[in-house]
Amino acid sequence: MKIITWNVNGIRAIVKKNFFESLEQIDADVICLQETKATGEEVKKALKNLNDIQIYTNEAEQKGYSGTSILSKSDPQDVIRDMGVEEHDKEGRILCAEYPGFFLINVYVPNSGQQLDRLDYRKQWDADFLTYIKEKEKSKPVIVCGDFNVAHRPIDLKNDKSNYNKTAGYTQVEIDGMDAFTEAGLVDVFRHFYPEKVAYTYWSYRFKARERNVGWRIDYFLVSKSLIKDVKKVEILGDHLGSDHCPVLLEVDAGN
Repeated sequence: MKIITWNVNGIRAIVKKNFFESLEQIDADVICLQETKATGEEVKKALKNLNDIQIYTNEAEQKGYSGTSILSKSDPQDVIRDMGVEEHDKEGRILCAEYPGFFLINVYVPNSGQQLDRLDYRKQWDADFLTYIKEKEKSKPVIVCGDFNVAHRPIDLKNDKSNYNKTAGYTQVEIDGMDAFTEAGLVDVFRHFYPEKVAYTYWSYRFKARERNVGWRIDYFLVSKSLIKDVKKVEILGDHLGSDHCPVLLEVDAGN
């Protein structure tokens, strides 16, 4: 099974930027999208050109904000929205599809804000999300993918020293949150296979950041330890444009 995760920064914007050509080239079985910034109906309208694919969506109460979608060639056994915590379930950030061999959890983790005004909320969100993941893992292994809005280690962003504890996505609180995921037994697949490779998944639109490769690795695949042996490939697809993030690909043999 080929799975991609991609923060599209607005589904209605990216479909005007060679998005369908990218999907055709990648030819994934499941496509997990974050930051669709649209209602379910708007997502389906934007993707009306796609044939023979099931579209599942979760949307925020606030119009044009957040939102996640899963596009799947095969029908999942079940699709679950949100984590069941009222405080967190207003922004359409979680979409979970159950397949025979695993749960696939698509997530768009909250940004802590330019002034770090949501950092305390983010700390609680990370803790509650980990509880949600571990509850799912009691039934079958998990694949968690999406925009985690954190660079986990200095290698995961260009300017680590100037951003540490000053910039959303690289505070100790957020790093600790990602530590908790990996310490709980979830494997960062890209870093597992490429412990010293510098590669980014997000570049600001400002200051020609992508052209200069001044980026961050904040889009991840995390998998249960029992699944890592079944991973055939993980790849950051930096040549696909259209968003300030690029897609990340996972190939896994997991009884799908």
